[in-house]
Amino acid sequence: MNRTLLFTWLTLAVAGCTQMPTTQTAPAATPVADTATAAPATAPAQQTATPPATTAAGNDVLANNPFAQASTLPFQAPPFDRIKDSDYQPAIEEGMRQQIAEVDAIANSADAPTFANTIEAMERTGTLLTRVAKVFFNLAQSNTNDTIQKVEAEESPKLAAHSDAIFLNPKLFARVKTLYDTRDTLGLDAEQKFLVERYYRNFVRAGALLGEADKATLRALNQEESTLSTQFRDHVLADTAASAIVIDNVKDLDGLSEGDIAAAAQAAKDRKLDGKWVLTLRNTTQQPALASLKNRAVRQRLFNASVQRGSHGGPNDTTAIISRMAQLRAQRAKLLGYPNYAAYSLDDQMAKTPENAIKLLTDLVPASTAKAREEAAKMQKLIDKQKGGFQLTGADWDFYAEQVRKAEYDLDESQVKPYFELDRVLHDGVFYAANQMYGLTFKERKDIPVYQPDVRVFEVFDADGHSLAIWYADYFARDNKSGGAWMDSFVDQSGLFGTKPVVFNVTNFTKPSPGQPALLSFDDVNTMFHEFGHALHGMFSNVKYPTLAGTNVPRDFVEFPSQFNEHWALEPRVFANYAKHYQTGAPIPQALVEKIKNSRTFNQGYATVEYLAAALLDLAWHDLPADAPLQSVATFEPAALQRFKIDMAAVPPRYHTPYFSHIWGGGYSAGYYAYMWSELIDDDAYYWFKEHGGMTRENGQRFRDMVLSRGGTQEAAVLYRNFRGRDPIADPLLIERGLKKPPATK
Repeated sequence: MNRTLLFTWLTLAVAGCTQMPTTQTAPAATPVADTATAAPATAPAQQTATPPATTAAGNDVLANNPFAQASTLPFQAPPFDRIKDSDYQPAIEEGMRQQIAEVDAIANSADAPTFANTIEAMERTGTLLTRVAKVFFNLAQSNTNDTIQKVEAEESPKLAAHSDAIFLNPKLFARVKTLYDTRDTLGLDAEQKFLVERYYRNFVRAGALLGEADKATLRALNQEESTLSTQFRDHVLADTAASAIVIDNVKDLDGLSEGDIAAAAQAAKDRKLDGKWVLTLRNTTQQPALASLKNRAVRQRLFNASVQRGSHGGPNDTTAIISRMAQLRAQRAKLLGYPNYAAYSLDDQMAKTPENAIKLLTDLVPASTAKAREEAAKMQKLIDKQKGGFQLTGADWDFYAEQVRKAEYDLDESQVKPYFELDRVLHDGVFYAANQMYGLTFKERKDIPVYQPDVRVFEVFDADGHSLAIWYADYFARDNKSGGAWMDSFVDQSGLFGTKPVVFNVTNFTKPSPGQPALLSFDDVNTMFHEFGHALHGMFSNVKYPTLAGTNVPRDFVEFPSQFNEHWALEPRVFANYAKHYQTGAPIPQALVEKIKNSRTFNQGYATVEYLAAALLDLAWHDLPADAPLQSVATFEPAALQRFKIDMAAVPPRYHTPYFSHIWGGGYSAGYYAYMWSELIDDDAYYWFKEHGGMTRENGQRFRDMVLSRGGTQEAAVLYRNFRGRDPIADPLLIERGLKKPPATK
């Protein structure tokens, strides 16, 4: 997922304001995103200088603060060796003060509004705030601590008020509106005209047309939601860590690999539980260990710990927060003239209306639930044959699905993992594919400081040898990291400021014990390709204005480049280049390759149903009208699943409501459907490649020039139509998911 949506406080269109869908991520077949977030915007790219940070008395309030000036590191990469937790809050506070002063100067100018003195001037505001926010909000998700959480809790409502102070400034809006009304006569180029339209739309969506009383109400709603969203993220993080299950006897871990058992022992050691083993939780409902654990009681413990997060009472319960957030969003939508929050949220997306998104999802329900029931029947037959004496449950699904996969495809996950060692997948898979498609090369940089020892940094070089971007990889799970996987940026590309992209990927792969290799499942491999697809979208950005740069596109388009990039994980020459045994270097046997390919549509009924259930839950919560009472999570969720005819006891939603971070703590409120919408597009685009010679430099350059480099400089539907030559069709998606047979070959 592209987590650019992380800046929920910056739903601005101002210099730090572009929509950045959080790539809370997930692979095309199994959208993981966590991640997190609402329809945010991005912050402006950094300028080379920052106005002096001074108080009214003239004192330097950022003396020795590393955020006071642009970093001198390559591409202005953050100086993590100098940044202290105590630096964030004063820089955020001073950044807000500076931006408001800059905005007020624009709004109060006596000069008639022009593109240069209003829109472009707005793009230049907020340099300091952008610089610190882009670092702070990543660490708040990927490497948090008590100090960072405290700062986030204190600053989030202030940042919401800061956003309102800009978007609800009547003098500023009057200037924007004047330019919008006369945009066809101003001699603007296409990017400038689109930027004017984006500004006007963002101001209106933020409440600029409201009367003063309604603006006051909107400000209060925004601040309360910002506070609650921060609380939700903190509660989920804490409860996910606290819900890890402790194992006293290693025999209870029968079925796990030696590496997984060693990792569980290390997790216990990290918690000072020597002599025990700890199974930590990932963000999703299902947990990886459920596929291997032979002890059914332990499977049930792990599954229950996962599904009960946030809903079992106590200090980390999220249900009251969620109920109130849903109500706040509905009330905000009504103020802005929409019947519900989903209608507001989708109005500027490709889907346009909740009805369109719901139709896409519900059209898939009959085929996917039928397929899931077939899959369940096979597993129940296996349980009965083994005289298990019980009915299949969600805690059993992955365990018996793995057995069915072994029986039907002769494919054992433990046979596959030795061929997917993380570093080889990265260099010989992800990087190799980027080289074959786009001519990129990569050099690891040990001299650029990082925020956590496991993080790695690479300089990215274009085909002509010039330096294109800096890319950070943060792959391993830890207790102070939010679940899921995502991409975002520390610095945006911008022709206006001459800045190049500094982007990062974050995932939650299990960290091996010391001395052991990091062996991945093929799902993890897909996640690496997925998130790097987001990174490419940021790296290849070639636009002038930061509001339109990189991944600042609609949520239901932002997952298109990432899900598209997953297709190259199984491209024959790419796969052969990285799928090699971590000990011997021997290529993966062709028979095993065929098993992996043949099993791609295995369990797709389950995978599709669990995703659809979560996406439809999201839309149900955000379809509530403003006058609806506070909802009980315990009754609302099952009722919504029944309404959409997707309530299958053995197939729980990928995220239950209480830990659905994408929509309550991230940027995907009323937007989780975007993964399926984007999958429709990405499969259709992949079939264009299949029709035109596949993975070639020529095809890659065309995709880069027409999609990846364009950012949000045009409507997403127009960008796609220009590339494909028509609107997307659903057949490729249905075929790729195994829900429709491919056409017969002649």
